[in-house]
Amino acid sequence: MSQPVFTHTQDQLKQIAEDVLRFAREKGAFNAAVEINEGNGLSVSVRKGKIETIEQNKDKGMGVTVYLGGDGHVRRGNASTSDFSRQSLMDTVEAAYNIARFTAEDDCAGLPDEDTLEMSPRDLKLCYPWRISTEEAVELAKRAEAAAFAVDKRVTNSEGASVHAQQSHFVSANSHGFIGGYPYSRHTMSVAPIAGKGANMQRDSWYSSMRDPSRLAEPEAIGRYAAERALARLNARKLDTRKCPVLFEAPLAAGLLGAFVQAISGGALYRKSTFLLDSLGQQVFAPHIQVTEDPHIPGAAGSSPFDQEGVKTSRRDIVKDGMVQGYFLSTYSARKLGMKTTGNAGGSHNLMLRSTAASEEDDFEGMLKKLDTGLLVTELMGQGVNYVTGDYSRGASGFWVENGKIQYPVEEITIAGNMKAMFRQIVAIGADRIIRGNKETGSILIESMMVAGS
Repeated sequence: MSQPVFTHTQDQLKQIAEDVLRFAREKGAFNAAVEINEGNGLSVSVRKGKIETIEQNKDKGMGVTVYLGGDGHVRRGNASTSDFSRQSLMDTVEAAYNIARFTAEDDCAGLPDEDTLEMSPRDLKLCYPWRISTEEAVELAKRAEAAAFAVDKRVTNSEGASVHAQQSHFVSANSHGFIGGYPYSRHTMSVAPIAGKGANMQRDSWYSSMRDPSRLAEPEAIGRYAAERALARLNARKLDTRKCPVLFEAPLAAGLLGAFVQAISGGALYRKSTFLLDSLGQQVFAPHIQVTEDPHIPGAAGSSPFDQEGVKTSRRDIVKDGMVQGYFLSTYSARKLGMKTTGNAGGSHNLMLRSTAASEEDDFEGMLKKLDTGLLVTELMGQGVNYVTGDYSRGASGFWVENGKIQYPVEEITIAGNMKAMFRQIVAIGADRIIRGNKETGSILIESMMVAGS
């Protein structure tokens, strides 16, 4: 009989959560919320065929938030522990209570409204434990790295290959009667080869990440593709400063979608620190652009039946025909804005960026043809996004393209623009779709950006 994945069962975590809520109530709390979590995992890394690191983790924790007062005069305190003994749980509740006694009142603090809570969460099949031994994990990492070295003798070095397996579960509960939780997993395999020698060296990487380990790409495929990417960057040139179309490779395009999410998230909105303030109902993107959020895709990386507060999640349009249809709000940020929570405490769920003008012919080669002459960006450096003004400036490398064909690699350049203009100037979304974290998109072609070189 196989060993259980976790030390505690879901029922045991639920019992701990109920005990903590009872301790808070007995202490005199007006309301309380608690989360209990437990997880375990294995990480290994190899470099040039030799083991570099082996790490195993086995973690657990409990966090509680206690609310004092009511009717717009709420004070809150937080405390946490990794000790599940009765005395430790009681001490942690008391610590949160004492913190709450001395915090300032906040009329927006408090639990979500009862009618927003998910009382009957569905099973979205989010946990696929990977019972892999250290030896097996090391072998997979070695295979990925060896495949990279085997592509070409110009692959001379490596930053290593790694395999990471993680499975966890949690339970959340609050004083309004919500209690729910589920197990989940995330497994990753990656490799980062180096091509060339001396001053002419280039590094690139590739990875595969899935909840279900059986869906990970083969280690040889990951290694080969990472090596091909590194080799393609050899003998890179610089560019003169110019204005031209820019094609963001699909993995980087997911970052542009992430920047949009941050700009219309509750914290930035109520602090008035975003260039997309009051954008609800406004035309922000080109009219062919659609963004949807679907938290209920079985097995997907961003799926969840409820958010971090227990609020039910739902499929919705975020952008329709280029117009913003909804924000990303927690209970607190929604109250600050005089709105209702969108079930996004903890962030967005599965986001899909699409275009109504897209065609199956818009694969990577098709997108290069649409770019015609311009810059293909495959790597970005720095954090050059000003979310107050929307100004965008990032170090970049990639390839110069002419007549729809890659001509040569480029490096040491900076791309710049303003995100308001960039969103409106999205010409096309590619069919070369990729999932990175909880975002799915193809490559993004922007009509014009400033490219600064030497």
